[in-house]
Amino acid sequence: MWLESGTALLVAASLANAQGPNGPGPGNFTAPFPNSTYANASVPAYAAGALTNQTSPPHYPSPWGTGAGDWASAYASARAIVSQLTLEEKVNLTTGVGWEGERCVGQTGSIPRLGIRSLCLQDSPVGVRDTDFNSVFPGGITAAATWDRGRMYTRGYGMGSEHRDKGVDVQLGPVAGPLGRSPEGGRGWEGFSPDPVLTGVGIAQTIMGIQAAGVIACAKHFIVNEQEHFRQAPESFGFGFNITDSISSNLDDVTMHELYLWPFADAVRAGVGSIMCSYNQINNSYACQNSYVLNYLLKNELGFQGFVVSDWAAQHSGVGGALAGLDMTMPGDTVFNSGVSYWGANLTLAIVNGTIPEFRLDDMCTRILAAWYKVGRDTTQIPINFDSWTLDTFGDENFYAAENYGLINEHVDVRDEHGAQIRDIAAAGTVLLKNTNGTLPLSTSIRLTAVIGEDAGDNPYGPNGCSDRGCDNGTLGMAWGSGSANFPYLITPETAIQNQVLTNNGAFESITDNSAYMQIEALARRAGMLNGAAIVFVNADSGEGYIDVDGNIGDRNNLTLWGEGDALIQNVSAMCNNTIVVMHTVGAVLVDAWYDNPNVTAILWAGIPGQESGNSIVDILYGAMNPGGKLPFTMAAAREDYGTDILYMPNGNVPQDDFTEGVFIDYRALDRGGVTPIYEFGFGLSYTTFSYSNIQINKTQAGTYTPTTGLTAAAPVLGNYSTNLADYLFPSNMTRVYNYIYPYLNYTNATESYGWTDYGFDAATFVPAGAEDGSPQPLLPAGGASGGNPELYDVLYQVTATITNTGSVGGEEVAQLYISLGGPNDPAVVLRGFQRLSIQPGQSTTFEVDITRRDLSNWDTTAQNWLISDYTKTVYVGSSSRTLPLSQAITDATSFN
Repeated sequence: MWLESGTALLVAASLANAQGPNGPGPGNFTAPFPNSTYANASVPAYAAGALTNQTSPPHYPSPWGTGAGDWASAYASARAIVSQLTLEEKVNLTTGVGWEGERCVGQTGSIPRLGIRSLCLQDSPVGVRDTDFNSVFPGGITAAATWDRGRMYTRGYGMGSEHRDKGVDVQLGPVAGPLGRSPEGGRGWEGFSPDPVLTGVGIAQTIMGIQAAGVIACAKHFIVNEQEHFRQAPESFGFGFNITDSISSNLDDVTMHELYLWPFADAVRAGVGSIMCSYNQINNSYACQNSYVLNYLLKNELGFQGFVVSDWAAQHSGVGGALAGLDMTMPGDTVFNSGVSYWGANLTLAIVNGTIPEFRLDDMCTRILAAWYKVGRDTTQIPINFDSWTLDTFGDENFYAAENYGLINEHVDVRDEHGAQIRDIAAAGTVLLKNTNGTLPLSTSIRLTAVIGEDAGDNPYGPNGCSDRGCDNGTLGMAWGSGSANFPYLITPETAIQNQVLTNNGAFESITDNSAYMQIEALARRAGMLNGAAIVFVNADSGEGYIDVDGNIGDRNNLTLWGEGDALIQNVSAMCNNTIVVMHTVGAVLVDAWYDNPNVTAILWAGIPGQESGNSIVDILYGAMNPGGKLPFTMAAAREDYGTDILYMPNGNVPQDDFTEGVFIDYRALDRGGVTPIYEFGFGLSYTTFSYSNIQINKTQAGTYTPTTGLTAAAPVLGNYSTNLADYLFPSNMTRVYNYIYPYLNYTNATESYGWTDYGFDAATFVPAGAEDGSPQPLLPAGGASGGNPELYDVLYQVTATITNTGSVGGEEVAQLYISLGGPNDPAVVLRGFQRLSIQPGQSTTFEVDITRRDLSNWDTTAQNWLISDYTKTVYVGSSSRTLPLSQAITDATSFN
């Protein structure tokens, strides 16, 4: 509720949630979660904070940006503008205009007096959503499977340039949340990998590519947003679940730092301009008003200089969110198309009556404009030339209001030459899992090639026939949800393989109906009789939680193949002794029923390939590209082997998801349990072979670790404002658009303008201690720069090894470096580096990886800092997490403490 003391305004109930129900009092910053202990102690730290009804401690005030490092110039430009803004203009910059209020999926208000147009925020992490003549890039999980920094960057730059040329200011991607705690999670395909290092590299390279193209990247969803079920109460109610609040992800401090926060630190260090807070609660405090997560972790410890934007309708309070670190609300209304906002006019009122200090609003605006300047939007911005709500050329610019008819879609073709890049990335991210007796690459002399499976063919409704790709018809080039985009075309495997076969004057037949049992049996038998090949295409789909596909509400109900894919493979392989399986999946699937069948001679995981799906798989099948992709996740023998799962049924009015597994997800969980996977993390074959030798580790001259100390400067106040409410009335010479969110008041009476009945309570009872304090604040020991203490990234050791191509053809090998941190609560090994190397037959090359201080450290919950433990560290180098032929111990790492 809104409250007033003197001239103070507040949402009391929501602000209580910002601290966490029954949370600890202000000033308790030493132990973020009860009973947590340093990782070397006898009590496992990974379980200590993962408790039902766990609470999140408060941390105020919200840190103000400093413009440190390469943000300095952008901050100078931003502050120069903010100092000229009126109060209404500042509010306009932070508040969305409402769902379907303008042409982008999210837009702020504009500042026409200074020539600053409404900022356009647009999905998605695979291409420009809800438009045409755009590309669809491979999913993040396929980019991760390339293990190739260059290709990750290229993908980011391509996506960024297309968003730029459509007039987008902020691309809503890339993704590190979900990280991938459970393979059933619906949106894992948008991100990269359940490994924090691989995801950290993926998100950093993508951000640098997007922003080099002149668009602000928005890293999302912050944080521990690991399942779709129960992410929002209204959405859940629509599916028959009677909950009152979003699910709470409950975890301890060690797990937060060593797993989920890790890739976001890489994103911040890469200079990301925006971070999106998520729908879920973290330790029973909503992500977009969790002061510990936003103020303490993100803006203080990680030194984030950009702005925090809410996920769409993830804002749950006005003053509470602002004080807890939220900088921009999207889409602006409390509920879609309600015309009511927590901010807008209410933010204006909160500043005027003193509840929110002016320095907090100034900081919001500075952060937004600094990100804008940092990527060069002042020179690269072009007019918005598309409309998210219709593909019609002419229509209403204000879609929901049905006002201002005119040209809204210019159908600008932004694809450039990205098709070739998409084809290359998808092929490079294809993983060869089995290849008996050199079945692949396929011979061009095969007489009959049979392609079987719905996943090989077209969606009968067309590639964009299901809204936001909310179906599983035809080949899976992209999964569903807001992370999708419209295909400009979709090359199916059926089409591409047929074209390839016909160039060799071969015979080709296909069946893309999985229920055509008799016909499939007959075709498979013929392929076997003629020494041909039967290529079976199968898939497994998932997506965002607002769409239900075949009973899967975003998250997958199981890890089996869709469309009776297992039975299809078994039926075909029973008839043909040269059955090749291609899987398009959003992540791990169970293959135990058929992977070792001798008639299944080759298996390929082709991920989420994008628009060039068919061409990219042809490049691998016929040897135009030697497969070099590696799994970015584990394929276990059983669902239970992962040790985690989705909470499918609510366990209370506020569902509680306790992360009791700690840092042990994916390969770390199987290693801990002594469970053998079918295909381990990092695994992938090639058409050639490689050997590993000659590991060497050289210690650098880096110094010891220095915790950051000192104070910030005082909060800058840029400008002033009137306290006369009459100065903020809706302008008499301005025409109001229906349901549009404005910064203006409707009445000079504050209670009447506010619009609810609970204005006027004593805010001193509810505003957290320190929330309005603009004096210099202490720096955190683990902070000090973008990404954390800069000495965390000091190189302590340099590792080299020799990789030799022992086969007969050139190929690319992803050499991987893992470290055993040695402690009783540490995983057996953790990935810490990799390189994708191109090596010709008979040649050798040198694998080189730097080991940083962060790579060797554990999180110390007492010191609130990183520390290298006393345990012996062991470095491993090999081709996967389970094939590590080279190793060497490090016994002097503590000398760097």
